[in-house]
Amino acid sequence: MRRKNIEGTQRSRVLVLVDESNVGSSVRTAGRGLDWLKLREFLAGPNTGRDLIEMVVYAGLPPAIPTWQEERDKKNKFMHWLRSNGFMVVTKDGAPAEEGHYKANVDVMMAIDALELSIEMRPDVVILVTGDADFAYLAIKLRRHGIRVEVASVAANLGNILRSAANEVIDLAPLFRTFEIMQVRDTAAGTDATTPRRQQQRRRPPRFRPPAPRPL
Repeated sequence: MRRKNIEGTQRSRVLVLVDESNVGSSVRTAGRGLDWLKLREFLAGPNTGRDLIEMVVYAGLPPAIPTWQEERDKKNKFMHWLRSNGFMVVTKDGAPAEEGHYKANVDVMMAIDALELSIEMRPDVVILVTGDADFAYLAIKLRRHGIRVEVASVAANLGNILRSAANEVIDLAPLFRTFEIMQVRDTAAGTDATTPRRQQQRRRPPRFRPPAPRPL
């Protein structure tokens, strides 16, 4: 049931589901860091005229083996930060893959939860924060239940399959441009929110670098 604000207009109830790996990849491609608190406010904050029911982040963890322990500890620290700041977090242990990578596909978990939570929480709007075309059928399925579906991603990189499956696309590119520029190694955990602002400013590259002297 929609709530009414002071003026008496109805406010939509919003459920946000985030594919953390997909979002993190987009952020790293843009060479930026991600402020997750700003992302939440951008999607369903007080100024949007909507009421956030829940924002659920789905993330794959590095394998629980010695080779990946350091990266796993970093990722778990980030997950703890998310939970401490009011995000609901769902994780899945990854499995080793080729060439020093690992696989931890959370798509099925996110799709099942999207349907179950929509039945239990009855949102007016579901925002899928992902650019993965595999979620196109989920979007269509939710719309069949009378739920408005919005996809939040970098619009320029979004394929037609997922774009056409949603009621609307929220372009995250303008939001990314407001974040601090980070080094690639600093975005491994997927966020810059746990890094002190002074350290972020020190890492920012200079705007102008004088040319190197020519050899005589």
